[in-house]
Amino acid sequence: MNRTDRRAIHPKKGPKYLQRLRSHANILPIEPMATEEEIPPDPSAEKSADQPWRRLFRWHFAVLLAVIVFFGTIRWRLLDMPLERDEGEYAYAGQLMLQGIPPYQLAYNMKLPGTYVAYAAILAVFGQTARGIHLGLLLVNAVSVILLYVITSRLFGTLAGTIAGASYALLSTHQYVYGLAAHATHFVVLAALIGLILLLRAEETRRTASVFLSGLAFGIAFLIKQPGILLGAFAFFYLVVQCWPKNEREWAPWARTLGVFQLGGVLPFALTCALLFRARVFQNFWFWTFSYASQYATAVPWLAGWKNLNASFSLILHFTPWLWILALLGVSTAFWNPTVRRHAVFVIGLLVFSCAAVCPSLYFREHYFILVMPAVAILIAVAVTSAIRLLTTKFTSRWVQVLPVIVFAAAWALPIRRNAEFYFELTPIQACRVCYFPNPFPEAVPIAEYLRQHTAPSDTIMVFGSEPEIYFYAHRHSASGYIYTYSLMEDQVYWPAMQKQMMQEVEAKRPAYVVFVDIWQSWLARAGSPQVIASRTWMYQYISNGFEKVGMVELAEPVPRYPNGLAASTVELDDLESSYFWGDEAGGHSRPGLEIRIFKRKA
Repeated sequence: MNRTDRRAIHPKKGPKYLQRLRSHANILPIEPMATEEEIPPDPSAEKSADQPWRRLFRWHFAVLLAVIVFFGTIRWRLLDMPLERDEGEYAYAGQLMLQGIPPYQLAYNMKLPGTYVAYAAILAVFGQTARGIHLGLLLVNAVSVILLYVITSRLFGTLAGTIAGASYALLSTHQYVYGLAAHATHFVVLAALIGLILLLRAEETRRTASVFLSGLAFGIAFLIKQPGILLGAFAFFYLVVQCWPKNEREWAPWARTLGVFQLGGVLPFALTCALLFRARVFQNFWFWTFSYASQYATAVPWLAGWKNLNASFSLILHFTPWLWILALLGVSTAFWNPTVRRHAVFVIGLLVFSCAAVCPSLYFREHYFILVMPAVAILIAVAVTSAIRLLTTKFTSRWVQVLPVIVFAAAWALPIRRNAEFYFELTPIQACRVCYFPNPFPEAVPIAEYLRQHTAPSDTIMVFGSEPEIYFYAHRHSASGYIYTYSLMEDQVYWPAMQKQMMQEVEAKRPAYVVFVDIWQSWLARAGSPQVIASRTWMYQYISNGFEKVGMVELAEPVPRYPNGLAASTVELDDLESSYFWGDEAGGHSRPGLEIRIFKRKA
């Protein structure tokens, strides 16, 4: 936003205010850098601020479209990657919603239902398959890239917008943030970016409708996943700072603006509560998303949280180091670039609140970092464009002035080159192995197909383990709402009641088939813990009394990871094949700790 726009929003800040800003900039110890007077205003940013939003779409946007097509092609090639367990949960819940069954009735989880609604829409449009889900993600990611381009272009010019969009496209597709899986964080980012565009429009036009719609978008971001509330908190903070009253007459409009934003933010959650109350699942909803979620969020001690952060972020940093260095340089531009300084509240504030959104519960799962990628992409963009401005004041050679763009292009291309095998050669199954081995996500597909062929649509099945994708693939209802076993194994106050409820539900529903996933990643249980002893004792007795073994899957042996983070080379991935045994053959095979057993109810 240029100075003319700022004076339109803050009529009390006239030429004297600008003089004070200049004098303040001049006393900063930034030598030998040029002062604000020596660095000319960014023509691209000033021109973008003066032009309507529709004029942002020029040749830079054509470059961005090429980037979107490039990563869209990568995603298209890997559309058939098997669902991982979070995707399985969302897909199963979305499938149930399409059948008229509300969330938290047959599938319990601590996540808010916004992602379930998004998945239901994707399944309705693109089909109830992994391919359809990943096609929906492809579109969500493409739209997010465009929205980030629009936001950054509006603030810093179209070149910055192109760089930010290209950076986000790369960072959000990388396998070490699980970017090819349709995690809730992708949908949170989409809603938040819509909210940010409306927020900037509200700042520019001062229209109440834009403020309300911005709050509505951030309310939806929270409804998709709880950390979204921190992105909404950033937007509220930004409104507070940017619209801070300068005299007594401005206090009432200021308070009204904040109230309208809060009303929009609360409305999606309030409507959701009303709908779930009407569907008679509000009690389950509140228990799982607040009562149990509070236990989950406080379970990890600080030291363990630091170890989680180091383990996850170090791998991300290893594959995209130069982009993160550029982002760090982008932070420094707020101290010496007047264009960035004018928007420091937005840029640095978004970074701080986005980082905070990654931290709740201290688990630091890899896909949580997708929430911080828009802020990182903007910082990369301002680092490059600020360097161009600085070099323009020092050198007349165009080659020198374009050097920052060349550096960015190299930093952007390097991860693609290092990741070429994953992007362009691996099959969807191999790519799944690289990301998730030894989790049995590929094995879930044939197991679910077997269950679907050997059961009636009215039958229920029960998976002892945390593989809800089996319910989705099989198109069969779960005998219990406990589609994950993690909550049953955790050292939290509700585990005895949870285990009792699960046992009662399974015994009442009498599942036609039972699947026991005997792999640590599907339980995360401590050997010998009271939770394990209680659940396994009941489970073994329940299965032995009423079921017979009809299937066995011996999972492939784990392989050591290489220093580059890959689970194995392409050749070794071809050897990672599980063995399937059905009928009478199943009884003669066993691989404890690396097996999946399928049981049929005795006649």
